Amino acid sequence: MTNHDDPAAAAPVEIEDPHAQLEANMERLRAEADRARDDMLRARAELDNIRKRAQRDVENAHKYGVERLVEALLPVKDSLDLGLDAARDTHDFKSLLDGMQMTVQMFDAALARIGVESIGEAGVKFDPEQHQAMMMEPSTSVDAGAVLRVLQKGYRLNDRLVRPAMVVVAKAPENSAGS
Repeated sequence: MTNHDDPAAAAPVEIEDPHAQLEANMERLRAEADRARDDMLRARAELDNIRKRAQRDVENAHKYGVERLVEALLPVKDSLDLGLDAARDTHDFKSLLDGMQMTVQMFDAALARIGVESIGEAGVKFDPEQHQAMMMEPSTSVDAGAVLRVLQKGYRLNDRLVRPAMVVVAKAPENSAGS
């Protein structure tokens, strides 16, 4: 007979109180649940803070997003005001024209500072992505399919088309000899 067959030879096994074991397990599970609940509440609060911060950032972007534009355009407005005052007090059209040209240059520089680029130059190949053809005219001064005249400049903002240039496109002169 081996020790396995002899019940008296087996080491005594302590049998714990099943009720105490269940209580210990319940206590451990309660502690884990409390930690998980605390973690969830902290995560929820952090998520709420992130959402509020993002909402505040979006509101500020909407509210102050054009601040750079305003700063760039205020000197142009000042120049226009000065030019208007000068126009009231003078009959020197040459100086008025010079002042207007300087204001236009100032305005173009302000637009360039905020990422606006003008489109529309005669002689370039017509590009339907940048140009809107208003009409076609026969021409010998530029190749057929090129921009003959710019009726209204177009503009891009940071490489995105804001408004296409309105142009007249050259076509081959009509042959008066007929077919």
